[in-house]
Amino acid sequence: MSDKSLTGKVLPLVATATMLLAIGMIFFYLPEMKGESGEVLDSSFRIFYFHMPIAITSYLAFTVVFVSSVLYLKNGEYKWDIISRSAAEVGVIFALLVLITGSIWAKATWGWYWIWEPRLTTSLALFLVYVAYLLLRQAVDVPDKRARLAAVFGILGFVSVPLSFLSIRLWRSAHPLMFGEAASGSGGGLEGTSLQLTLLVNVIAFILLFAAIVSYKIGNENLEEEVSSLRSSLR
Repeated sequence: MSDKSLTGKVLPLVATATMLLAIGMIFFYLPEMKGESGEVLDSSFRIFYFHMPIAITSYLAFTVVFVSSVLYLKNGEYKWDIISRSAAEVGVIFALLVLITGSIWAKATWGWYWIWEPRLTTSLALFLVYVAYLLLRQAVDVPDKRARLAAVFGILGFVSVPLSFLSIRLWRSAHPLMFGEAASGSGGGLEGTSLQLTLLVNVIAFILLFAAIVSYKIGNENLEEEVSSLRSSLR
């Protein structure tokens, strides 16, 4: 099977099947969640199983931007610029969904949509950094100059990714820490095979969804490049 068949047909099917499985596990497999005092929590906690995988996928997207930016500056091959641009465009959507799902979850759990605390603030900064990255690309018309500037921005802007990820471990935060312990000594809470398995399947599902969308975008970008080159040769 060719690479195009794999990314164009098999990957979307696998991503769709995995996503359906993940959604089914959230609504039909997860047990009731209970609070610290034993009370049964309402179903709003289920949004966590969308929220966290989306956040992880956004980190992955911007890691792809970082790596492909480095490879473009090193090799000067335009394919890395296409990969970087495609990953950034999809990553921004995921970063926006992180903010939206997080706000919905916060309202249902704590009664507020937003507060200026470390995790939320660094997540917003992360989103704005990559919006700026895309705006920069739109502002420069010369392809080579645009690709170089975007690559430098993609490398420097990556600092917002570990900053966002580590924020709740470094500083006291209202945002819960589901794995490990924070510097303050608090954290953890997502225990049990069913909870962790559901989360794992959802993480895989969203990563596959990201890979399928980015592959589709890369294919479109390559096709546009071929059409542009053909038009130039006919003039």
